[in-house]
This record gives sequence, C-alpha cells and structure tokens, in this order.
Amino acid sequence: MARANRHYIPGCVWHITHRCHKKEFLLRFAQDRRRWLRWLFESKKRFGTCILNYAVTSNHIHLLIKDGPKAEVIPQTMQLIAGRTGQEYNRRKNRRGAFWEDRYHATAVEAGHHLIQCMVYMDLNMVRAGVVTHPSEWPFSGYNEIQHPPERYSLIDHGSLADLLGMKNVEELRRGYKEWTKDSLARKVGGRESRWTESIAVGSQAFLEKTKAELGMKAMGREVKGSDGVYELRESDGAYTGNLVGENGGLRPKNTYFWNLSI
Repeated sequence: MARANRHYIPGCVWHITHRCHKKEFLLRFAQDRRRWLRWLFESKKRFGTCILNYAVTSNHIHLLIKDGPKAEVIPQTMQLIAGRTGQEYNRRKNRRGAFWEDRYHATAVEAGHHLIQCMVYMDLNMVRAGVVTHPSEWPFSGYNEIQHPPERYSLIDHGSLADLLGMKNVEELRRGYKEWTKDSLARKVGGRESRWTESIAVGSQAFLEKTKAELGMKAMGREVKGSDGVYELRESDGAYTGNLVGENGGLRPKNTYFWNLSI
C-alpha cells in the first residue's frame, strides 16, 4: 500500500491509519489497546490534539484528527503514541524489533457527509471482522463516547465534531450518529474500502481540486478519480515502485516509526 506523505492544511480533517509490523496482532490484548488510548489522551493534554474519532483493533488503529494552527501537532501526537505504545509492549514482553509498520497513512476527508461515512466506517471495523455485531459492543472505538459523552477525560472534541457535521449541538450529533450507524448496519454496508486507507483525500470534486492545489508540487502524479459526488485523490499506479525495499529493509534494533512535518 502506498505510504503518502501528509501535508499540513489548517482546519483539514485527516483519517489516519497505522498498522502493526507485518500486520501482527500486537494489540490483541485489551491492556495494550487501553495503553494506546491512554497515550492518545496524553497527546490531547500535551499538544491540544483535536480528536474527532478513533478505533483500536488487534493489529491496526484508526484516528480522525483535525489540523490545528500548528503544523507539528499531528506528527507529535503520532510520535508519542506510537513510540510509547511500542516501547511499553516490547519492555513487558522482553521483545526487540519494530512494533509498527514504517509510517502511518493519512487521508484528508471533507467535512459533512463524507466525514460521516468515514466515522461509520471506522466504528464498524470490528463488525466487519465478525468480532461484534454492533459497534457499541467494542469499547475501543469512539461510538460509545459519542453516544455517552463523559463529563471528564473525554477524548473526542464533541463541539468541533458537531460543527464539522453541521449539527447544532452534541445532542443532535448523538442522535444523528446513532441513526447513521443503524442505517449502515441495516443496509449491511461492509467490506474494506480502500478510499479511506489508501487515498490522499476523499470528498467532492471541488474539495479534491482545492486539496490538490494546496498540495502544490506534492500533488504531482496524483489523480482525481470518482463519480456521483464521491471522489478520491490517489497516487498514480506504480508511483512508489521505484522506492520499495525488502520486507526487512527499514528495520532497526528498536521500535521504529518515521515522522516529520510532511507526514
């Protein structure tokens, strides 16, 4: 899968995915998933990370974040969570080697109904995997927090999320998201959708053209594809073939992840 660089765009929403090394089930134990969420909360305190949704599975994570006024917030957030989660796991298991794949992938998502679709896709992850029948049964995603916002220690910025979805308040957000999820389950919407994990951006054609313009030189070789109001900005076929290395080519003696302001 192509590993596209994230470009800083103030106010943009990014759907981030990060897989465990070799797709191993390194997050299969609840305590490791809880530690990942613990460090996500710590990043919110340290960096002011604007979190819109999250989902932690047994071998990868999904995270929905809004870009703030500082370009370094998302890289700092991912550095902290990836590093501390991997270090703690390796220390406890007396393990050496990479915990994560080389670097995370980020897809820009347009606000409104495209954002809704992305959120539901995230929260239905374990339903698609056959682990649960409803996202409320999986405590490591944002569905329950949206339905029952905690008075303290909330991860999700409910106010920002409601604004991005055109909702008047958090209660309208709660009701609306419950119905959207119910509708997706009733229609048995399932299966992996590569647009959320491999594209550079997802949204309307106007949004993608705007995003492509903001990427500037970084948009070279990227194509807008789609129809009927759903478009993707993707790498052209074979864009990364010249840079691929062997499966162990990027490994280091300790837990490895790559990050910088353009990731």
